[in-house]
Amino acid sequence: MLSAGSFRGGWETGVRRPGAVVTMADDIAELDEALRRQADTVRRLKQEKASPEEVAEQVAKLLELKAQLGTDEGKHKFVLKTPKGTRDYSPKQMAIREKVFNIIIGTFKRHGAEVIDTPVFELKETLTGKYGEDSKLIYDLKDQGGELLSLRYDLTVPFARYLAMNKITNIKRYHIAKVYRRDNPAMTRGRYREFYQCDFDIAGQFDPMIPDAECLKIVHEILSGLQIGDFLIKVNDRRILDGMFAVCGVPDSKFRTICSTVDKLDKATWEDVKNEMVGEKGLLPEAADRIGEYVQLHGGLGLIEQLLQDPKLSQNKLAREGLGDMKLLFEYLTLFGIADKVSGGGILTQISFDLSLARGLDYYTGVIYEAILLQPQNAHKEEPVGVGSVAGGGRYDGLVGMFDPKGRKVPCVGVSIGIERIFSIMEQKVEASEEKIRTTETQVLVAAAQKKLLEERLKLISELWDSGIKAEMLYKKNPKLLNQLQYCEDNGIPLVAIVGEQELKDGVVKLRVVATREEVDVRRENLIEEIKRRTCHP
Repeated sequence: MLSAGSFRGGWETGVRRPGAVVTMADDIAELDEALRRQADTVRRLKQEKASPEEVAEQVAKLLELKAQLGTDEGKHKFVLKTPKGTRDYSPKQMAIREKVFNIIIGTFKRHGAEVIDTPVFELKETLTGKYGEDSKLIYDLKDQGGELLSLRYDLTVPFARYLAMNKITNIKRYHIAKVYRRDNPAMTRGRYREFYQCDFDIAGQFDPMIPDAECLKIVHEILSGLQIGDFLIKVNDRRILDGMFAVCGVPDSKFRTICSTVDKLDKATWEDVKNEMVGEKGLLPEAADRIGEYVQLHGGLGLIEQLLQDPKLSQNKLAREGLGDMKLLFEYLTLFGIADKVSGGGILTQISFDLSLARGLDYYTGVIYEAILLQPQNAHKEEPVGVGSVAGGGRYDGLVGMFDPKGRKVPCVGVSIGIERIFSIMEQKVEASEEKIRTTETQVLVAAAQKKLLEERLKLISELWDSGIKAEMLYKKNPKLLNQLQYCEDNGIPLVAIVGEQELKDGVVKLRVVATREEVDVRRENLIEEIKRRTCHP
């Protein structure tokens, strides 16, 4: 920033040497021209109905140019926008979001989970080396007094650090908080740089697959409770994957990197995935072909039995262990009653053993799973198509040991609910149905029928608040009754408690039901009970 002295010096230079002034004018002219061209680009994209992401990107460039140009006085123009990959939430959006959170938290609590919280940033070394190829998406912070810090990428690694630091070997916990990823945002699909994760984890030494099955049951309960459409939970096991890679001829050193490539099968074709394995990762084509035979398989208990008899896979110790546990898991899921559901006269598979599921994070050691929403079946499609992941998780038995000074392991299994994508879907559903969303929980408005009754309104509303009633009043001394009733209509407030001169003499309050316009006189001492009876739903 220029000091007063340097500004004066520059001004004097400008007067004495006209060339300097011309250069500044040329710069402004160039900026003006660039601004005009960018504005034309934005208008053209809007006319052509380009994608919202493309329009938003070009609008951001336009705002940057405007900021550079500033005002006529040379002052910097302040750009009012949220950073890339972030957003604000209006009261209506927050009401929808709160409803989603309540369903998720209610499910976590029903399963006996405790809640914890951890700092939004961690020591950089805590996060380093835990996320495979996704490590490049971690936000590093500038050196703050000798500590190298990074914003948390997920809630799982901080949880493992918390367990090791506090020497906890047994806990069932949930944690709902924001995480940060330096990703390319796709905001219309619920993909952001700052977003919430809702995690549920069980830490401790237990018998095989019982906690794992409960995690999948929780995913099933949440997605069913949210009523956002049909879904499929894909399940696999890192041991099965590693065994498969071994029998297909993948070198040990390439397991993790090939795993990350296989993880792209939900978004890319097998040909694209194979090309990456061979062309970029240096895998032999015949090894890639052998992988291709396995990763295109999906099914249930029948497929597990088939693979247990597979001449190659059954000879690998890791794969055999993974398949044995997978069989046990599916037996427990059947007992939980969540393997299949009747839908549209047919049977919809809700849990699928899918050998293409890889989940690229390095810390998974056993069972892994991912829930996707399905588009409805139509005449041109043989089976429903996935429209995006809404939950994921798995077993990570070695992560806590990475932080423990003595390397003591605490087996863990957990799940993370993709709240942002779920929220985007819920928001679209509300907009499509034109459902009116209440943004407050006010039960009653305290209103006056005549003038000079502010004191009585204040006394009554104070009584209601002290009794736990959610109440409002208009901030005017003498509001018109019609305006007060209209406020209730606009804000979805179900009841109006009307104070009038006659009511005061009779010791009653007129209670009006906004929806039906029915009015009833209620004794002042019975008012609180009557409001609760009419508004507190069981």
